[in-house]
Amino acid sequence: MSSDATTAVPTVPLLDTPGTPGQEQAAHGLGTSLPQAESRAKTEGTFPYASDLWAEGLLWAAILRSPHPHARIVSVDTEAATAMPGVRAVVTAADVPGAATYGRQVADRPVFASDLVRHHGEAIAAVAADHPDTARLAAAAISVEYEVLDPVTDPEKAFAAEALHPDGNLIRHIPLRFGDPDVTGEVVVEGLYRIGRQDPAPIGAEAGLAVPRPDGGVELYTASTDPHTDRDLAAACFGLPPEQVKLVVTGVPGATGDREDPGFQIPLGLLALRTGCPVKLTATREESFLGHAHRHPTLLRYRHHADAEGRLVKVEAQILLDAGAYADSSSESLAAAVAFACGPYVVPHAFVEGWAVRTNNPPSGHVRGEGAMQVCAAYEAQMDKLAVKLGVDPAELRMRNVMSTGDILPTGQTVTCPAPVAELLAAVRDFPLPPLPKDTPEGEWLLPGGPEGAGEPGAVRRGVGYALGMVHMLGAEGTDEVSTATVRVQDGVATVICSAVDTGSGFSTLARQIVQDTLGIDEVHVAPVDTDQPPAGPAAHGRHTWVSGGAVERAAKMVRTQLLQPLAHQFGMSTELLQITDGKITSYDGVLSTTVTEAMDGKELWATAQCRPHPTEPLDEAGQGDAFVGLAFCAIRAVVDVDIELGAVRVVEMAVAQDVGRVLNPAQLAVRIEAGITQGVGAALTENLRTARGLVRHPDFTGYALPTSLDAPDIRIVKLVEERDVVAPFGAKAASAVPVVTSPAAVASAVRAATGRPVNRLPIRPQAAVAVPNS
Repeated sequence: MSSDATTAVPTVPLLDTPGTPGQEQAAHGLGTSLPQAESRAKTEGTFPYASDLWAEGLLWAAILRSPHPHARIVSVDTEAATAMPGVRAVVTAADVPGAATYGRQVADRPVFASDLVRHHGEAIAAVAADHPDTARLAAAAISVEYEVLDPVTDPEKAFAAEALHPDGNLIRHIPLRFGDPDVTGEVVVEGLYRIGRQDPAPIGAEAGLAVPRPDGGVELYTASTDPHTDRDLAAACFGLPPEQVKLVVTGVPGATGDREDPGFQIPLGLLALRTGCPVKLTATREESFLGHAHRHPTLLRYRHHADAEGRLVKVEAQILLDAGAYADSSSESLAAAVAFACGPYVVPHAFVEGWAVRTNNPPSGHVRGEGAMQVCAAYEAQMDKLAVKLGVDPAELRMRNVMSTGDILPTGQTVTCPAPVAELLAAVRDFPLPPLPKDTPEGEWLLPGGPEGAGEPGAVRRGVGYALGMVHMLGAEGTDEVSTATVRVQDGVATVICSAVDTGSGFSTLARQIVQDTLGIDEVHVAPVDTDQPPAGPAAHGRHTWVSGGAVERAAKMVRTQLLQPLAHQFGMSTELLQITDGKITSYDGVLSTTVTEAMDGKELWATAQCRPHPTEPLDEAGQGDAFVGLAFCAIRAVVDVDIELGAVRVVEMAVAQDVGRVLNPAQLAVRIEAGITQGVGAALTENLRTARGLVRHPDFTGYALPTSLDAPDIRIVKLVEERDVVAPFGAKAASAVPVVTSPAAVASAVRAATGRPVNRLPIRPQAAVAVPNS
């Protein structure tokens, strides 16, 4: 904020200051389990999240949201709200000075609905008042006359329904054609599958603070995961040039896509500009459920052809994504779903039709593993059906079909990265199974349904299931991936300046490790993120490990050259003959030995660098093209206990083997995998944001059941394959998305094995897990 601003905003601290004085410092550098420095502040409750921010003269915001999923707005009367004591401003669609709509890929979502309401909870107006209760009362006092319309909630009916948006109901259609359409197999299995609406369920609900600037601009303090895009979208709506809008990233309480919607911060900025005062909004849990995007509910139809030995011949599929009211990232999600519709298997002929359509359901968007997770559940169910029909062990059937490096995806792209799928599957297949309940005293049994489960031990059946998953890394289909980083060193302390947001992925820790490894400096800080820094792009698809980490490494190496060149010149050798270890610079022959601090001699060294991976291309009209930079793979074996009378399921163990390229931080990697599997278990068993004719039924954590510590299975990381991807900095691959993609399919596979039921819907409903005893 400008120095002559009248409003004080709390300073955002460095994200990763060193440990408390007196604490023993952990080993540093790549490959060590360097702890996240902010973890202590988070556990003690002192870490500054957006909901903790405060400023002098603060006003509070509230948003009026539609109670209908589809309605025509006849009139909006704000007179009663404006007249309430303490109310400072009320804004509606008529008060948006710039672009009335926004969107990351398609600008189709209004800041405030003006003529039509297209989903339950859509924003109609916003209020700023001197107390949060006053703001909420004023929002409730706004009178809106609606003409309620019949909602379109069935995505299959959206094709023929009246257009819900000026752009129509069809967002994208991808027809993938690969091979000979007339080829058939000796064995054919078919299936219809439905995937529910998973909410990202952020630990902390959305919050933010907007502060007006003396130059007529505004500063936004929010937990953004893509600050420059959010800044640009907001500036367009404010009618301001981007340089008059600054976005400062506050502490992000974890994010799996849910922080990517600027629909909260745009009303905040409008209110701050209107009132000339700082304005804060902390969303209720209900608002959080209604406002942000969810995983795409998906309908999938599959037909698999195989020969008599179980080798895949052809896959035919139809994939329909329910995008909800607006496009958001549906085009990108559909591309992933279509491209990975056959999974990490060799399929010589594939024909896939994919559609993403608008409905009056809640909006869908980016959630970890989007597109890939839904198709994984379907193609793995098909593999189970093939195994049953052929009388082949499910793991063996998969082993006969797994892809490897050099194989070709149905998109025509050659898999050039390491693809150790067979090795991963063998690792989980051969890992010892957990003991059966009969080997423990009955009083110690953990029955399905929890410790107080009402079931009888005699009704419990154990099942073992397998799944193989894959995801793409970085953006796809021609996305220009680039990140910029600066490394500055002075007085033995290094600072990294990069606008890559650490959403819990550990990027700030990785940046410290890179600089420690390259420069031998123990004390490394990562500067707070804001839009005054060059852009680094969104925190998704493992981008920041690859692109932003690569930029930090290049900048650190440039500083290293600056540091070593004078010494190399003095001793008549090249910088390649010098090495930095534990803060000491030595030469290959031992003639030179000095410390980094002595070599710096009070100087300040700095360098800025970019990292930009090789380009990709959009899928063509036949779904063909080199659309992805890299791929990551995972194999999971799930063991479940199912009460076949009650339909209750307990996940006993998840054995996982993963293709990670290179382990950069062992402890952090294990946590990412465990968290991803737990999120996947939620999608498999409990998480489904239910709607009734477009109305969200239970937008709270009572009706939306997240897995707890009692639901988390015993997770065994049995193998991490470190086959480095030569085109990736450090050779590392994305870690957290692929277990999310794979684990729901593995759980469903195990329930099928226990019950003999088809299990064609996620989350698995109790009636789908009920079976005849001894089945």
